[in-house]
Amino acid sequence: MDKREEITIAEYQLTAESFRAGTWHHDVSQNREALTAAIPRNPGKILDIGCGPGRDLVAFKSQGHTVVGLDATPAFVEIAKELSGCEVWQQSFLNLDLPNAEFDGIFANASLIHVPSDEMVKVLKDLHKALVVNGAIVMSMCRGNWEGYDDRPTGKRYTAGWEYHTLAPCLEQAGFAILNHYYRPPGLPREAQSWVVMVGRKI
Repeated sequence: MDKREEITIAEYQLTAESFRAGTWHHDVSQNREALTAAIPRNPGKILDIGCGPGRDLVAFKSQGHTVVGLDATPAFVEIAKELSGCEVWQQSFLNLDLPNAEFDGIFANASLIHVPSDEMVKVLKDLHKALVVNGAIVMSMCRGNWEGYDDRPTGKRYTAGWEYHTLAPCLEQAGFAILNHYYRPPGLPREAQSWVVMVGRKI
């Protein structure tokens, strides 16, 4: 496994329960709605990549979608299975093994932020293959032009910041048409919006 992933997963493994408690009530319904509006079938089959403890698995499932989770952190896989009742695969982003043309949508909420910039096109190509024709992806990414480890008392996470103009070419290289993008949290001035969300369609 890539060292950057290994270090990041180890930190999440140590803090899985506090992460679940701290993020379970975050409102990312705007991002979920962006995906359900873009997928070719509704309800459809959705892959939540980097599903963490399963918050969005529960939300999509309650709307009637068939949802599969994927996470590299063993503790998250177990928690997500238990809380959502969904199938959850343990895989790392840099070593994905996904079925071809299986999903109508892929939800990547604050997860692909941990993909090193030099690996992003490869990861997006792997995700592209897993989508049906006209399938959609929603990626919520932290903004900035920086990359590296952030130090925490419990370890480190490898994270990369992106902007629309740096991420759009990666999506296009991987075979996606960009349908839309927007910034979060909503209602703040642009410089205070720390997330950029991309909506892409497989072409």
